[in-house]
Amino acid sequence: MNNKSKVLIVDDDRNICELIGLYLQKEGFEVLYAYNGLNAVETFKMQTPSLVVLDIMLPGIDGWQVCREIRKVSSIPIIMLTAKGETFDKVLGLELGADDYMVKPFEPKELVARIKAVLRRYEHKDVDTQEVVFPNLIVNKSNYTIRLKGNLIELPPKELELLFFLASNPNKVFTREQLLEHVWGFDFYGDSRTVDVHVKRVREKIDLEGQPWQLKTVWGVGYKFEVK
Repeated sequence: MNNKSKVLIVDDDRNICELIGLYLQKEGFEVLYAYNGLNAVETFKMQTPSLVVLDIMLPGIDGWQVCREIRKVSSIPIIMLTAKGETFDKVLGLELGADDYMVKPFEPKELVARIKAVLRRYEHKDVDTQEVVFPNLIVNKSNYTIRLKGNLIELPPKELELLFFLASNPNKVFTREQLLEHVWGFDFYGDSRTVDVHVKRVREKIDLEGQPWQLKTVWGVGYKFEVK
């Protein structure tokens, strides 16, 4: 693990932020602070931290929404640190994409240990795992699994690879020819209708209703994985 990793601490209690920051700085981390939800999202987009420690009860938008906003664009680790200790809250946090969940009051040394552990898992995943994470959706290309709302969905390899490629490039439009090149490879001698058939099959198996992401047709061009 790189001890120069950048950690964003999001909490409206400045004393808690400073306490966590002191412990992390002693371990060689660079520390960023945000004291409300909107500032957290802005700081995340501008500074691209390696990990976020996130409170739930925040001024402006709450931690749940901050987590959703981050998961729209990134799979970087998030540790929820909050006074909300009910099982429902923990489950919701993990379903939204949090990697760990700690309840206040907390022991700073334990939090630092968890930060290190989560970063180790994440960095190991970057090497060995190809995975994209969005709200209610995880597509893992290393073990060819898809989870939708926590449930495993069965897709044939090429359908999964097509979804993985598009989801890895959110909001970017690809022509059918580009998708043939990237997903099937130069050695695939087929026509563009192959892409249409595979997109249709993915849509039939993945429930898109009400999701903040969609597999969209861009008429006259191709397809994109649209994230709202």
